[in-house]
Amino acid sequence: MIEPFTRSDITSCYRMEGDGLTFGVAPERMREIVREGSGLLWVDIAAGQDRAVGERLLREIFGFHPLTVDDCYNTLIDPPKVDDYGDYLFIIVHEVHYDAPDEVLWSSELDLYVGRNYVVTLHRYPASSVDEVRRRGEQRSLVLDKGAGFLAHALIDVAVDNFQPVVERLDEQVEAVEERVLVQPERDVLQEVLRLRRNAQRLRRSILPQRDVVNRFARGEYERLVGQASLMYFRDIYDHTVRVDEMIEGVRDQADSALNTYLSSVNNRVNEVMKTLAIVAAIFLPLTLVASIYGTNFENTLPEYGHNAGFVGMIVVMAVIAAGLLWWFRWRRWI
Repeated sequence: MIEPFTRSDITSCYRMEGDGLTFGVAPERMREIVREGSGLLWVDIAAGQDRAVGERLLREIFGFHPLTVDDCYNTLIDPPKVDDYGDYLFIIVHEVHYDAPDEVLWSSELDLYVGRNYVVTLHRYPASSVDEVRRRGEQRSLVLDKGAGFLAHALIDVAVDNFQPVVERLDEQVEAVEERVLVQPERDVLQEVLRLRRNAQRLRRSILPQRDVVNRFARGEYERLVGQASLMYFRDIYDHTVRVDEMIEGVRDQADSALNTYLSSVNNRVNEVMKTLAIVAAIFLPLTLVASIYGTNFENTLPEYGHNAGFVGMIVVMAVIAAGLLWWFRWRRWI
């Protein structure tokens, strides 16, 4: 499982139109860039336990609302959302992480501030979306040339795309479990089915509100900060979220089907055991009756009581009764 950062680390880059990238922007220069409204500033905060530096940057340099800063630094995982604060948007999206060998799934939070000419990202765990978009920017791709809205799109797009390989991995595991359920419906298989079902539910709890967030961008609700040219890209992300949601629903249905198959297999095994016990009881019931009657020991009232072969005769009668019952059960196709 990925460990959270223990120390805060702030990286920044500034792209001026027609100019190259400037890394390690000083806080006072950040203030000037935000006030001028030109170029594109991207500040990334790996939020560790020493939160004083990051909080000071968010509150004093950018002037973000204290409620958003508290959301960034609390230890709870907030659901995906987008809040409009006039001059900037505060966005929460989820990144998904999956440890396939141990079948452990968890999500981490990525916070974004999107202003007119800046994007501030903050995360307590390593974020693959931030690493991927930073790599693209360092390779001089267009990700830093189309404004803050397009940069926000790139970050959210990678976060959503990371859901798909996890869902595909879960789908493969569910298919393998379904085959094991039919062959060997043991308790460890049940635990694996329940674990996969629980992971699918966790994914769905993350992707559904994230889909709503992307849909609000795709409808153009924040057009003054996210330009018209970026809307089509957010619609593409929305299509991805819908597809991932459908895949998750399919995995959950498969897990439910595997669970039902397991319960049916266990019930069938119980029924087989009960049927076997019932047949044994049905066979021994008349034999017990015969033995009980002969155990009364009344002379001259039981057939062959004083005969030398009386015991053998009783055993023969009991064997005939047992054989007759077995034949009748097979004739009725009960065994």
